[in-house]
Amino acid sequence: MGGPIPPQLRAILDSSSYRLAEDDGDFLESDGARAVRLALEFHRTETYLQAYGIESTVVVFGSARIPAPESGRAHPQLHHYAEARRFGYELSRAATHSPGCHRLVVATGGGPGIMEAANRGASEAGAPTIGFNIRLPQEQFPNPWITPGLAFRFHYFALRKMHFLLRARALVAFPGGFGTLDEVYEALNLVQTGTIAPMPIVLVDREYWARMLDLEFLAANGLAAPDDARYVTIVDDGLQAAEQILARCGCGNPANP
Repeated sequence: MGGPIPPQLRAILDSSSYRLAEDDGDFLESDGARAVRLALEFHRTETYLQAYGIESTVVVFGSARIPAPESGRAHPQLHHYAEARRFGYELSRAATHSPGCHRLVVATGGGPGIMEAANRGASEAGAPTIGFNIRLPQEQFPNPWITPGLAFRFHYFALRKMHFLLRARALVAFPGGFGTLDEVYEALNLVQTGTIAPMPIVLVDREYWARMLDLEFLAANGLAAPDDARYVTIVDDGLQAAEQILARCGCGNPANP
């Protein structure tokens, strides 16, 4: 069209209804488009994982509040950072060298603390490692040990949890707060109800988990089956956790991959 655009046509071209759907930020952020956002968030992450060839993961849960020892900050659970780091290293080193492991990849929530430690150990072993981060009101940056291209940020906790479990062949949980407990209890519920296939669920630190997950108490009060304890294995440290998972996934011993 030559010459100036008539006012009526300009109003049409500038109207929100005329935008392409993918260019309409207001629509994409609206309540009505929530189903679209859910689908996009799932498929986008799935596309990256498939392109990278990720088939099997070991998911590590644990507190974001436990600092790295070199930070100089005191914390009563400080030793668990080193244990999670060792776990990530030993599991990744053994998995990389064992043909039966299908390249088990350490995946975490991508944040600081235990998550950082597990990603760090895997990275130090020369292995790829995944971070499924989450957008929070207080900004949480991904830790720097995640493999570039395998760091993801979610808006929806539900989809983040789904991606935690879709490729998981085992879970390991270090001490943590509400987020860690939520993740562990949901995984146990899904396994116990047969919603997902059974997998090794290894909990690190006997004293902590004896208080946070008292299965004997639940069974004694008729709130869980006596044999529900079979779904979890409780160990003392990161090396024992790696040994348990590698053995049950058909991989080599960390000391002799």
